[in-house]
Amino acid sequence: FDCNFVKIKKKLFSFDHWKLLNSRDLNAAFYKWNFAPEPPGVRQFYIADILERSGLIKHAIKAYYAVLVHFPRTYGWTYWQTPWYIGKVAIYRIKYLVKKYPKVNMKFEGAYIEIINGFDHNIRNDEFIVNPGRLIEKDSIRDICLFKETKRDPGDIVKTVGKDKVKLVKYEAGDWQLFINGKPSMVKALTYAPTRIGESPDEGTLANWTTQDINNNGLIDGPYEAWVDKNRDNIRDEDEPVTGDFSLMKDMGVNAIRVYHHPAKLNKELFGQMYEKYGIYVILGDFLGKYALGSGASWEQGTDYDNPVHQQNMLKSVKEMVLEFRDEPYILIWLLGNENVYGLGCNADKKPRSFFKFANRAAKLIKQLDPQQRPVAIASGDVIYLDIFAKECPDIDIFGANIYRGHHGFLDLWDEVRRISGKAVMVTEFGSPSYAGGYTRRESEQHQGMYHRNSWQDIYENSAGRGAGNALGGIVFEWLDEWWKAYEPGYHDKKGVAAGPFLGGYYREEWFGLCSQGEGKDSPFLRQLKDSYFTYKQLWNNN
Repeated sequence: FDCNFVKIKKKLFSFDHWKLLNSRDLNAAFYKWNFAPEPPGVRQFYIADILERSGLIKHAIKAYYAVLVHFPRTYGWTYWQTPWYIGKVAIYRIKYLVKKYPKVNMKFEGAYIEIINGFDHNIRNDEFIVNPGRLIEKDSIRDICLFKETKRDPGDIVKTVGKDKVKLVKYEAGDWQLFINGKPSMVKALTYAPTRIGESPDEGTLANWTTQDINNNGLIDGPYEAWVDKNRDNIRDEDEPVTGDFSLMKDMGVNAIRVYHHPAKLNKELFGQMYEKYGIYVILGDFLGKYALGSGASWEQGTDYDNPVHQQNMLKSVKEMVLEFRDEPYILIWLLGNENVYGLGCNADKKPRSFFKFANRAAKLIKQLDPQQRPVAIASGDVIYLDIFAKECPDIDIFGANIYRGHHGFLDLWDEVRRISGKAVMVTEFGSPSYAGGYTRRESEQHQGMYHRNSWQDIYENSAGRGAGNALGGIVFEWLDEWWKAYEPGYHDKKGVAAGPFLGGYYREEWFGLCSQGEGKDSPFLRQLKDSYFTYKQLWNNN
């Protein structure tokens, strides 16, 4: 007899189970999901998720394990309508929980799920190889120690990409590492696009931040004139001096920013100053036809990767980028595309083989033109068509992808890329919104900070000599909240544009920044630093 269930059972069936899942009422969500009209494996997974969020960790681990034993072939669908394999997610959630909560006295070993043909959209051709492994409950807490992974010796260097300042090396064990100026380094980067409130690319009003100087004083606004609103009163007080974003980023531990060379012409002098004074490099990209940029296609037509005219236009765009910037000391990595495999202004989602073949042509062109032979990366969308990438892109040095998988980290990303392609890995975009419906601003920002901490820890634990050994670092999305993302550039919109693995259950596109612009009264100068900024300041200055 459950008195709590009796109290709410009459109302329970009027509640939407998905809304309850993302609410604070975990008690009601637990009861509702036991009757939810979803496939048994999906239902079991979210019951485990609710138990985890309720702090019932041992129960959650066992519930996730039940997914592996009874429903390992269960799948759902992402916002992009790509398969979401729940059994694989359950494996890595168990690994995360056993590591984070050693006092549960549990050990998890031997589990794996391999899905042959599992990198496309077609679930009908999937073949599963499943081993649920063993979940062992320890007899004594003395057998459990706090997780502390020791670094292993990856062996001698067997391959080197690049010369002088930037080198990417591969070790005997298959691990990868980036060297900058002779020192082993990790990519500690972020997407930097400080957009003034009211401006929008959709309305043709987006200014070029690399040249924007709205007060005409000879200083670029965001990089040099930003100031921190420490007490968040949206008024610049005497103890809140102008510092500039570049200075704030240097203090945070940033060593690179991600930018694209089109559609706006970049201010090379500004980047030179950023590098010389603050030690920050540039990961420079070409969209490679995404959003129809560089291909000459109209938005309605979209880039066609089999179209020879589009191909020549894109190769010309890549060539112009390399010739303009190849002699600049601040270039760290060349980047191709931006989740093209999701479509939107191009047909890489429909013609992935054509896209990756063309991307490899672009990489070969870069290598022909760049005397420093700096590494070339792709920015794909999660691991969609990873198997095709592995076959068609031998000249791309780094598999990069924009990945949003929740606060547990990147799950099987590292193992999958190592098994399928053997390439180095860089997460080209990751992050979490700092707003969630039904939660306070403080709670939401704390969750964002936790999401980033776990994400970076996962990257670090899979860098050379650890874990899968192929993680080079990542690019945080993003520095500053952009108010145009939900199509009302003068308003900081709180609506969720799509379901996602975040607090509250939605992508809040205008809230991903490590800094906010407050009430917007002093844009583009005012900065309110969130928990996530200080999270990275601690992490990136210590490892």
